[in-house]
Amino acid sequence: MTTLIVNGQRHDVDVEPDTPLLWVLRDTLGMTGTKYGCGIAQCGACTVHVNGAATRSCSVELADVAGKEITTIEGLAANGVLHKVQQAWLDHDVPQCGYCQSGMIMAVADLLKNKPKPTDADIDAAITNICRCGTFQQVRAAIHAAANA
Repeated sequence: MTTLIVNGQRHDVDVEPDTPLLWVLRDTLGMTGTKYGCGIAQCGACTVHVNGAATRSCSVELADVAGKEITTIEGLAANGVLHKVQQAWLDHDVPQCGYCQSGMIMAVADLLKNKPKPTDADIDAAITNICRCGTFQQVRAAIHAAANA
């Protein structure tokens, strides 16, 4: 058994230690907000926070995150109030298909925690998530709005 702390809840999972965190979250714990995109940590659809840092969960083995604090999109809001990035996403109509957005939101939340007022260059360097719908202009506007919230 491996112990995970996901969104503040302790979970003991009986899964092979080399199983990617993404599959433990989705298949074992039923947290399907984190998405599978590419499987090689390039697209960012699977981004979660591990000990507060944005991490692409498709490339992290269960054994590497045992006992660490994991936050998924399901745990980003607090006490029924959306995180400021989630609210900015709604206010700026960012999602089209929405598939990549949970990972994008998690990456942006980490960016704003580390750089509360990012420049466009900061955004370009930190947010490497891929959106096939091409909502990057709305993403950038939402990031700046969340930074000013």
